[in-house]
Amino acid sequence: MNAIRSLLVFTWIVLSLIPMGLGLLLCSLFLDDKKLWWWFAVPWLKGVIGAARLVGGVKYRVHGEDNLPAQQDMRRVILCPKHQSTWETFFFPSMTSHPLSYVFKQELLRIPVFGWAMARLRMVHIDRSKRSEAWNKVAELGQQLMDEGKWIIMFPEGTRTERGSKGDYKTGASRLAITTGAYIIPIAVTSGRCWPRRSFSFIPGTIDVSIGEPVYADGREQGELMDEIERWIEAEMHRLDAEAYQ
Repeated sequence: MNAIRSLLVFTWIVLSLIPMGLGLLLCSLFLDDKKLWWWFAVPWLKGVIGAARLVGGVKYRVHGEDNLPAQQDMRRVILCPKHQSTWETFFFPSMTSHPLSYVFKQELLRIPVFGWAMARLRMVHIDRSKRSEAWNKVAELGQQLMDEGKWIIMFPEGTRTERGSKGDYKTGASRLAITTGAYIIPIAVTSGRCWPRRSFSFIPGTIDVSIGEPVYADGREQGELMDEIERWIEAEMHRLDAEAYQ
């Protein structure tokens, strides 16, 4: 039964992506990326999360939502979530008050339709093999995008980790926050419980999303700031998904 549910959801994702992506690409000739975000990307992403919930049995609950700044709050924000599956990449844009700009590897731009649409939404795609060049791009574009009222989202571990494990927390987000005077919001996500890494099969259950208090970067050192973010996320992961860390 789970396999059938999962197949239905992924079939819907693929079939709905094509008209959404092509419509976004066509309208990008006439509309700015903020309209493209709210008119195309966000409704489709909400649809994916809804399909996973209604058909795949993947529910969720959010803790600490009040820690996200309100829509009229124009402070610079960098979201730093735990990264266990693809689920959270769909979820956060569907529930935040500001448009998001992901920092991601440029290889994703090669994915037909999906990658092309991402390229039109003004995000930060980097070549991870060229570290110095990548950081300069993150710093320059990150500043511009936050000045436009967008939030940056960076997965500090860099890639998806297995449920119950911890990756190497990199300092890119803390470095950007210090450079731009931004707040970092740490987020714990137990998505590996329901959508394991590198899997196309759902496990019905409930994903916990816990949003921490914003941490202001002014006057901080990048290493100790990221250490604080890491400690909060990992402690919260142990609390929310204790079974995985036994």
